[in-house]
Amino acid sequence: MMHMTLYWGKDVTLLIDSWKTDSWLSYLLTLLACFLFSSFYQYMEDRRLRFRSLASSNPSPPSSAGASVPLLPKYRRSAKFATALLFGINSAIGYLLMLAIMSFNGGIFLAIVLGLAVGYLAFRSADDETVVVENVCACA
Repeated sequence: MMHMTLYWGKDVTLLIDSWKTDSWLSYLLTLLACFLFSSFYQYMEDRRLRFRSLASSNPSPPSSAGASVPLLPKYRRSAKFATALLFGINSAIGYLLMLAIMSFNGGIFLAIVLGLAVGYLAFRSADDETVVVENVCACA
């Protein structure tokens, strides 16, 4: 049975039918996995933002009067592709975390929120020095 309100207990079905917890040990391991996975999300987001800033801050080639500079060199194309790939991976991880929270288990909710907070503290707290605004829309 799927719960539609927040509940507390060790019996959880998470994401797929074969991921069921029936003992306290399996529940605690599931909480640990959710915590680590949400911390990994923050790590991957940090990697993506750093890669994006490195790809966009390339040194400009020396310009001469008669030389034409291509608008998008090969390394910029591969950097854009890698950034898009990292964005896709981060989006998939984010949606999986959201679906895990939708199990409505209080422990799962707390493990994911704490994992996101600890991951932010460990990997992204240095981002406060630089502000990157990708999209002003809160839904993106």
